[in-house]
Order: sequence, then structure tokens, then C-alpha cells
Amino acid sequence: MYQFPKNYDVIVVGAGHAGCEAALAAARLGCKTAMLTQNLDTIAQMSCNPAIGGLAKGHMVREIDALGGIMGLNTDATGIQFRMLNAGKGPSVRAPRAQADKKAYQYRMKWILESADNLDLHQGNVASLVIEKDVVTGVDTTLGLRIAGQSVIITTGTFMRGLLHVGLQNQKGGRMGDALSTLSDNLKNLGFEVDRFKTGTPCRLNGRSIDLSKCAIQGGDPECPRFSFISDRMRGGPDEVHTLNRWGDPLFHMEQIPCWTTYTNGKTHDIIRANLDKSPMYSGRIEGVGPRYCPSIEDKVVRFADKGRHQLFLEPEGRHTREFYVNGVSTSLPYDVQLAFIRSIEGLEHAEIVRPGYAVEYDYCPPTQLHSTLETKRIGGLYFAGQINGTSGYEEAACQGLMAGINAGTKVQGGEPFVLGRDEAYIGVMIDDLVSKGVIEPYRMFTSRAEYRLLLRQDNADQRLTCKARLLPGLLSTERLAASDEKQAALEKLRTMVKKGKYEGLPLGRWFRRPENTHDKLPEDLRGDASAAIWDLVEIDLKYDGYLNRQRDMVARTQKMEKRKLPEDLDYTKVSGLKREAQDRLQTIRPATLGQANRVSGVTPADIAIIAVWLEKRN
Repeated sequence: MYQFPKNYDVIVVGAGHAGCEAALAAARLGCKTAMLTQNLDTIAQMSCNPAIGGLAKGHMVREIDALGGIMGLNTDATGIQFRMLNAGKGPSVRAPRAQADKKAYQYRMKWILESADNLDLHQGNVASLVIEKDVVTGVDTTLGLRIAGQSVIITTGTFMRGLLHVGLQNQKGGRMGDALSTLSDNLKNLGFEVDRFKTGTPCRLNGRSIDLSKCAIQGGDPECPRFSFISDRMRGGPDEVHTLNRWGDPLFHMEQIPCWTTYTNGKTHDIIRANLDKSPMYSGRIEGVGPRYCPSIEDKVVRFADKGRHQLFLEPEGRHTREFYVNGVSTSLPYDVQLAFIRSIEGLEHAEIVRPGYAVEYDYCPPTQLHSTLETKRIGGLYFAGQINGTSGYEEAACQGLMAGINAGTKVQGGEPFVLGRDEAYIGVMIDDLVSKGVIEPYRMFTSRAEYRLLLRQDNADQRLTCKARLLPGLLSTERLAASDEKQAALEKLRTMVKKGKYEGLPLGRWFRRPENTHDKLPEDLRGDASAAIWDLVEIDLKYDGYLNRQRDMVARTQKMEKRKLPEDLDYTKVSGLKREAQDRLQTIRPATLGQANRVSGVTPADIAIIAVWLEKRN
């Protein structure tokens, strides 16, 4: 075994969306960081759809950006279409979504990682962890290389014992064309619980073979809703060929590329039903549980038999490719069946499949084995982030990577854990769900999972989180800090003006509470020099003031439980009166606070009352 001559503070295993955020966060904090990946040419690969954001996911990308992460900026730089979903609904459920140029996103991210201070990239496949006295001290690769580090973050995606299925044929791999990882065997030997999930991806089509005249066009918004709070400062140098959008250039104009929609039909469904015996999912070849909220086309046809058609979205994969992603037909049926049902769809009668759809089974570790910092309870200094924790989606993975990178870095430096509450961020909601409740299927974020979603809007992510990131030196760039200060000053200036202002005989605060009144109806001299984005923030706060205060009151009440710490050595089997199920679940998950205990599955309000009484007696 060759010992690599450099020791690291943080080692990140994997270079997907979780790995990229983890490595960059640790490096920004000043930690000597290493990233290991099987293939440096597939850094930040979009293995599924070429899009970022969406409902709740867009909120999370803006939170990543507010904490200094890179996903939002990289999407703004490489996006080819931008939309605000639910624009006509309430502010808590509006969310940005963008189609990205798949290769530009990937290559620009690689360039960012290669250019980052304190970060080294290595190509290698990690075979096992080096453990001393229940603390991780490094990793060993399949090529006999040992790299020492004070902490390790595992972000292996779907690669741990990955098995790919197309019809009844299967092959090993974490993604079509890429090798698998056997690291989960090592984790199992170390005592970790390992389980199995499944996901899938649709076929890709040659755009020249699609008759778009038979499809409905879906364009982007006239005003591109971007993800990053500092994208308006993005100009890009002459060598930044993958920075497609230079929002900081006043002469820049973006030509958005449209998506297209079409529908399956009765013939499509008949072809799928007639071939279900060739589906590995329906023939029992696949053991893992799949995502309920992103079902395969086989599942849609079987589970929703009363539906005569299902909508499909034809999404271009970039500016310089003819490849289209067919959103809505994730499948593992054989190639010939895929071709047959695709060609039964209007507009796709002569479609050519350039990549078949497939299913992938992979190992994951139930996330109840983690602390809220994403450090494992079993091994000190070891963190899990992304699909290894049973989640699905680029955005969910990136959030976990960011938080794991921050916590690994601060722990090495002797700092305090960085944990976000459910009232502070969607990131906090997701991580609390994972570590408190666990998963029975691939976890996907929805706005409905957040109790305080009016407080957790996508437009105020920087107001909620950038102030917290400021407390960690190096996490935020000077450019981001300056932008935050300027925005805060503009908000305070406008709020002061609104408090003093009147219109149509009413104080502006009362005038805005009328549903029909919006800032664009004010005379120009009253609107002043505040931007529309600043006005929107102030207007929402005024219109929803009563609801916001109600949610703040709810937060204040629950904070009492969140602040009541539970002893790390508490033996729940000796707490008299607790149900056996509650004892078992609490003994396994070991919640840090009474509030977290209240969210553990199988624990009732009566159980919480018993623990509260026990705490009082103990104190």
C-alpha cells in the first residue's frame, strides 16, 4: 500500500452534485481538501434530466446559494431556459426551474473545482476506509493508494453495488458506461446497515428525428428567474467558454431554447401492458424500492389504468447537441419495446433512440445512522451525503453535500456544529426528516414537508441564511458579502419609506394589504429607485403580515422543545411508561432534543410527555 505524501483535513469520495458542494465548502473554510472520483471527466454529470430546480427543489438551490454554494451560480451560467413555476399562486410555493446545458454545466463545474484554493482532485476508486479506534483516518483505493485525512465524506450516488437493467438484461455499474463501487461491502463490515433502492431514467432521442410541428411548445419566462443572488455580477472572462450567460454584461441577451410537450395514448399503453413480463420490475428481477413520486411509465400505465394519456416533456440537453431527454417515460423495458412505444406517440413516429432508458439498483445506508451534522454515529469523522442517505434528486444531494462539507470542515477546525432548523431552511427540514424518520423510499423534497413554508420562501433565502454563513470565515466570498450588504441596505431604506408613505389616503402598509394593490400600481415618484425584487420582498411581508406572525408564534412555541437537550447516554428502555415501540425507535435514532424525539416515527405525544417528566425529575 503506497501512502500518499500529503495529509488532508477533508477527503470527499465522489464528484456528483453532493461531492462538488462538499469539497468546495470545506476548501472555502480553509481546509486542505481532496476529492476522489472514478472518472474526472464525469464531474457533476447530470445522469438524469438536464434541469435544476422545480417545486421545493428551487427553494433549496437558492438556499445553497445563500450559504455560498455553487449549484445556483453554475445553473445561471449554463442555463438554456428559465421559468418560475406556480408564478400565479402564493409566494410560498413559487419556485424557479431551469433547463441547463448538460455538458457546459459539467465542464464549468470541473473548471471551478480545478481552480479552487485548498482543493486537490484525484482519480481513483475507493475500496475501503481506514479506521482507528472508531475514527476514520483515511481511505484506500483499488490501486493500492492510501490517502490520510481527518474526516471523510462519502457521496457515492447510485454507484455502490450498482446494477443496471434494460429488460431482462443487466450489467454492473453506477451509471450506463461507468463502473460500480464496492464501498458498501466495507461499510457493512464496519457495522453499518445497508439497504437497496432503485431509480430509473428515460431514453434519449435524436432531435432531428422528432416532428416538433405535432408537439406543443413550452418557452421560458420573458424575465429569466435566476437562482443565484449574485448572478448579476457574472461577466465571465474570455477563456470561460462554458459560461454561456454573462448576466453582468449590460449588452448580454439570452435566447432561450424551448421545450416541447406531447402525450402517450391508448396504443402506447397497450404496447407497455403487453410487455410487462419483460420488465425487470414486474418480473421480480429488481429488489430495490423505487421513487413513488417519479414513477416509471410501466408504473403509470398499471397504477393509473383509468388515465387515457400521460404528458411527456421533450427537453433539449444543450445548445450544441441534438439530444433530447424525454421527461415522463422513465423505463427499464427492453430496447425494442422502448422503440415501439416511443414511436406510437404523436410527434415521435420516426424517433431514433440514441440512449435507451434503464433502471439502476444501488445500495444506500438508512440515514437514521447519522447525527444532524450528517456525521455517522458509528464512526467519528465519517459523513454521508446524497443518495447514500436514501434521497433522490440533484438538489437534495447538493444540499447534503454542502452541509456535510461545512460540518466536516468546522469539526476539523474545532468549531461548533452547523445545523439548520426546520423553521430556518428547507435544508433543515430535509435533514431532520432523514435523521429522525428515516426513509422507506427515495426521499424527495416537497413544499408540503415544511411546516413553516411561508417563512421559507425562495425569494428570502439570502435573508434567512447568509447571516448564518457569515459566522463561518471563508464560507462566503467578499463579492457575496458585499452584495448581501447592499441588498440589506436597500431593504431597510424601502421599509423606512413605506412606513412613512401614504397613497390614496391610506398609509402604504394598509394600502398594500388590499389584494388588488401591488407596487407597480404606485406612481413612479413613490416607487423611488428600489428594484422590483426589493419591492416584491417588502410587499409580500406587508400582505402576509398576519400569517407570517402566526408562523413565527408557532416557531417560538416549538423552540422550547427544540432547546431541551436529551442526554447522549439516555437509556430509553429504563424510562418507565414508554411504549416498547417508542423505546426501540428512540434507542436506535438517539435524538438530540425533545423536539427531534417528537418527530421520530412511532413516538406519540404521550411518550414525549413521559420523557419530559423524566427530564424534570432528573434535573
